[in-house]
Amino acid sequence: MPKHSLVLLLYYILWSMRPRQWIKNVFVFPALVFSEHLFELSYLIHSLGAALCFVLLSGGVYLFNDIFDRQYDRLHPEKCHRPIAAGHLSVSLAWGAALVSLALALVCAFWLHPHLGWVAVLYAALNAAYSLRLKHVVLMDVLIVAACYLLRAVGGGVVIEVSISTWFIVCIFALVLFMAAVKRRQEIVQLADEAADHRAILEEYSVPFLDQMIAVLTAVTIVCYALYAMGVGAEGTQMQWTIPFVLYGVLRYLYLVYHRGQGDDPTTVVWSDRPLQINILLWLVASILGLYA
Repeated sequence: MPKHSLVLLLYYILWSMRPRQWIKNVFVFPALVFSEHLFELSYLIHSLGAALCFVLLSGGVYLFNDIFDRQYDRLHPEKCHRPIAAGHLSVSLAWGAALVSLALALVCAFWLHPHLGWVAVLYAALNAAYSLRLKHVVLMDVLIVAACYLLRAVGGGVVIEVSISTWFIVCIFALVLFMAAVKRRQEIVQLADEAADHRAILEEYSVPFLDQMIAVLTAVTIVCYALYAMGVGAEGTQMQWTIPFVLYGVLRYLYLVYHRGQGDDPTTVVWSDRPLQINILLWLVASILGLYA
C-alpha cells in the first residue's frame, strides 16, 4: 500500500473515532478533583491513564456504531460524510480497527487497576448491547447513554482507589440523562418528519414528552448538586459557592436549546459557546478553591 494511502486510511480511522468527542472523557477527572488529590503526581498519572483507556474504548464503540448505523447515516445531512457511510473506510477495516482499539483499552485498564478493567468491560458490554438492541428500546436508549458517562466517572474513582460519594453518582447520572434527553428532543425538532428514517427510536418519542423529561431532570440535577455541594449526608464538601455556576450552566444550556436550536450534539455546544466555557472554568476554579484552599 502506498504511503499516502496508509496515511489517508489512518486519517479516516481517526476521524471515525471522533476526536472532538473525546472531551466526554473529562468525566474521569471529577473523582480526582473532589478526592483532593489533584496535585499529587501519582494520582494524576493514573487518572490520565484511565482517560486514555476511555478514549480507546469510546473510539472503538464509535467505529462499531458507524458500522451498524451506516445505512441510516447515509440518509442524514451531516452523518453521510462519515468515512464508513461515505465509503472511504471499508467495513472490514473498521471492524479490525475497532477490535484493536477495544483490546488495547482493556489491556491498559486491567494493567492500571483490576477494578478499572472490569469497569471497562462493563462499559464495552453496555455499548455492545446498545448497538445491537437497546438503542431501539424507548427510554433504555437514553439510560444506557447516561450509564456510560457514569461509568467514566466511576472508573476515575476506582483507578485512584478513592471512595465514591452516592451524591456524586446521582449528580453525574442526572446531568448526563438531562443532556441525553435534550439530544433526543433536538434530533426530533431538526429532522422533523424524517427523524425516524435517521434514528428509528425517535418515532417512539415526542417533543412534549421530552420537554417534561427535561423539566424534571433539570430540577433533579440542580437540587442534587446543591445538596452535594452543601455537604448533606456528611459528605464533608466545601463547595456551596459553586452552586451558582451549576445553576447558570444548566440554564445557559437550556437557553441554547430553546432559543438557539442547539443541543443535538452536547460536545459541539461545549466547544462553541464561550459563556458556557467561561462558566465551566469558573466552576472548576471555585471547586478547587473550596476543596484545597
